[in-house]
Amino acid sequence: MAACDFNMCFTFVMPGWEGSAHDSRIFNFATSDPRYEFPNPPQGKYYLVDSGYPLQRGYLKPYQDTRYHLPDFARGGRRAEGKQEIFNHAHSSLRSVIERSFGVWKKKWAILRDMPSYRFDKQIAIVIATMCLHNYIRRHPSRVDIDFSEYEQRDRDQGMSSQSRQETCTDTAGGVEEMIALRNSIADQLCEARS
Repeated sequence: MAACDFNMCFTFVMPGWEGSAHDSRIFNFATSDPRYEFPNPPQGKYYLVDSGYPLQRGYLKPYQDTRYHLPDFARGGRRAEGKQEIFNHAHSSLRSVIERSFGVWKKKWAILRDMPSYRFDKQIAIVIATMCLHNYIRRHPSRVDIDFSEYEQRDRDQGMSSQSRQETCTDTAGGVEEMIALRNSIADQLCEARS
């Protein structure tokens, strides 16, 4: 499990889950065990999470049973309609930073695409080390990095500025009912802004 910020830097990683498991199971494990030091969002902020995560204080997920992924909106040329689709489109656009972060990370480190049969603990160390190097490169842009530049150009082409992404991701969050109300409020604001 990993979390990242809008600068495409990893802010949390919990590698080493053997086998397959549902997102919510790994999330509950990481957030409930203090030894993993999961960085819960501060008061008034929240993480954008996909539909596999629970809706709870500090974690804003999309509407279920409504179009969500950007390619779904691109197919057929039909734009988002109704407040739930409009919200999901905006949520997906913002949350795509995690896919872009993983895309750059995997592109940059070929060892991740074809991991040699090292011991499991060594594979975990490789994941952590490459994420640290990824963050270092991103935070120290003394020279142009071609992989990050490619993804930044895609953002510019899609009209997504980091400032607008940051502003959309701050608000007051509460329990489940409060998060539902927050999601509805954001959806209403997005609909009004589109009119």
